[in-house]
Amino acid sequence: MTGAVSAPVESPALERTTPGWARRPKIDQWIAWWTIPIFYNLFGLIFVVLTRVMPPPRPDITDAQIVEFFEVHSLAIRIGFAMLMFFIGFASVANGLIALQIKRMSVSPVFAYAYIASLVVGGIPGCLLPAFAFVAGALRPDRDPQIMVMLYDWCLLSYVGSLGCFCTQNMVLALAIFLDKNDILPKWLAYMSIWMIVTELLAGPVFVFHSGPLAWNGSISFWMGTAVFVLWELCIIRLLYSAIKKQPNDEQIQD
Repeated sequence: MTGAVSAPVESPALERTTPGWARRPKIDQWIAWWTIPIFYNLFGLIFVVLTRVMPPPRPDITDAQIVEFFEVHSLAIRIGFAMLMFFIGFASVANGLIALQIKRMSVSPVFAYAYIASLVVGGIPGCLLPAFAFVAGALRPDRDPQIMVMLYDWCLLSYVGSLGCFCTQNMVLALAIFLDKNDILPKWLAYMSIWMIVTELLAGPVFVFHSGPLAWNGSISFWMGTAVFVLWELCIIRLLYSAIKKQPNDEQIQD
């Protein structure tokens, strides 16, 4: 439930020793908000430019072409995923900011905790395991070609096919918005989150098809979901900005 609103009491001595920028209203939330556009720009650099995971390379290529892929992009893959290991923590700050806004809603705090937990679990098969699989292949591209094929398939199936946790994340957010009476986030974002669930489910056939629209690089399994995700991300960045701006400076949020 939403917490009681009360004005914070600060000692004059503490105020004198606190830097001016740190006394700005909601500076903590604004710092957290800025990590979101920074992280997703870095995310694009890593996954699109360096590691070539977005858009995913084809699943129906030969063993020799897979080995060649690792040989040609070996250094860029290792640099890209080394950067990811350093910057991946930014995602937790962004997720925490969304969870904070959920806690401002007139719903149980369990929704905020479930939102964070689902993304923590989803980040392992959806990001970390694929990264380590690709780095392992790029580190020694002279391995047995069959091992390279396994690492290639492992990375891209895990990256595109990690479904359930992200479905749960969007289900939790949609339900919280629908049930909220404080109008923290608009109801249309809940409907967009439902579309996110649909696109995650449409990625399920990647475990079956080697080519076509339902393969891991297909127009339905990958491109449709990516387009919806990018639109959703742009909307959530803008809506979080508005939510922070409208939030009273002296609002206290209970656990």
